[in-house]
Amino acid sequence: MSIHNLPKSTVAQSGSVQPSSIQPTTTQPISADVHELDRTDIESYYIPGGKVYERFFDCPLDHQQPADTRQVRVFARHIVPVGKEDQMHSLPFIVYLQGGPGFECSLPSSVKGGWYATAISEGFQLLLVDQRGTGLSAPISAHTLAQHGSTAAQAEYVQHFRADSIVRDCELIRKALCRGRTSAASQKVALLGQSFGGFCITTYLSLFPNSISRALITGGVPPLLDSPDAVYHATYPRMITRNQQYYAKFPRDIARVRTIIEHLNAADVVLPDGGCLTARRFQQLGISFGRTGGFDSVHRLVLRAASDLETAGSLSVSALTEIAAAQSFDTNPLYCIMHESIYCQNGNASRWAAHRVREASFASAFEHQWDRILQRSDPAAPVYFTGESVYPWMLDDYAELRCLKDVALSLAEYTGWGRLYDTGVLAANTVPVAAVSYYNDMFVDVGLSERTAQTIAGCHQWITNEFHHNGLGVSSHVPEYLFRLLKGDITDL
Repeated sequence: MSIHNLPKSTVAQSGSVQPSSIQPTTTQPISADVHELDRTDIESYYIPGGKVYERFFDCPLDHQQPADTRQVRVFARHIVPVGKEDQMHSLPFIVYLQGGPGFECSLPSSVKGGWYATAISEGFQLLLVDQRGTGLSAPISAHTLAQHGSTAAQAEYVQHFRADSIVRDCELIRKALCRGRTSAASQKVALLGQSFGGFCITTYLSLFPNSISRALITGGVPPLLDSPDAVYHATYPRMITRNQQYYAKFPRDIARVRTIIEHLNAADVVLPDGGCLTARRFQQLGISFGRTGGFDSVHRLVLRAASDLETAGSLSVSALTEIAAAQSFDTNPLYCIMHESIYCQNGNASRWAAHRVREASFASAFEHQWDRILQRSDPAAPVYFTGESVYPWMLDDYAELRCLKDVALSLAEYTGWGRLYDTGVLAANTVPVAAVSYYNDMFVDVGLSERTAQTIAGCHQWITNEFHHNGLGVSSHVPEYLFRLLKGDITDL
């Protein structure tokens, strides 16, 4: 979900590394005379309810340094409602910003349901942006970063992949797609942000409020902090509660998980991709507790693993593959190496905040070493899973992250992060904003979100315990309710 350091002396000079991989030659520059919407070389096809146009845009790596000629290619799926293909120049856009950081937008199989249908019914055409570093937008991986040379050069490159750069990409794309529209109002876009996408929207409201017609935030009203520590002081207790609820639903999993943890402490278990399934990595399956259906998905993995140990004394390739597939840090490494930096502003480094807070205040609750588990006041107590938090040991346990270890360690110490939010601009906001915050959200703390919502002038915040963090993907009621809030149809919150 959720926003994002190297001593300045180690940062590579701007423009010193310009690999050909970020200088695409197959896309037409945004500044070309032909309007982006009129191009005939764009690949397009139909899905139920819409026509999809796959668009690429060349954006500066560093929007604020014109002398830096490096570029990144940003991908966006543009979806026009069926029957309205000839209205692309007039239909308003709604730009969807995905959660993360580090996750791309998936291609919907249909836009006849979910938030897609709600947005279309409100008169919008859709723009699903792969944020830089994800999907088809200059994706970050060990392989792509290696092309940038030294650790310092790689870290300097990744520093340009935070919310402020993502927003500036979107602003450049907005100008290209809305070019030629006759009124200022018609040149504005609506924004929909899920989780970290809501963080990006709040940055957008700070930087370019005059470009936004309205904004909808789902589970992503960010805490206006300078460092992440307060986030984990708030979310670890929520994770403890979710563990208690999980074991109340599946009490036999107390013994099963303990058996698995004991085994993983005693054996060196290698995953099919070369990563290590340690006890602490197994505990990270608890990230699913923050989503609807997450308890059931974790229980299925626990039952499978415990059954393997009971019948064969080891974990099967099938079980190991399923466990690895449930963890996305290798396939989306930005989610680890940039995760805590999304909370950093004004020269503050993250320095592995989740790890520091855990060790200082919650070490016993989330213990993973078997000998220490046996030494707890109640040695038979459940072993708790962890939630949305990243740790320095992940750089050893995950195969892809091992190759990014030096970069990640450098970013965690970097103190050059700038400001992501302008509280003065937010306090004077005139853009209609509707936001849902989930009372039991273990990713984005509702208390911290409530403080931010009170800072954004005119923000209508809906707090509910009906959904978990993924409410937008679970029920169309979420976007429908937010649009009603924006229209003034609901006034009793």
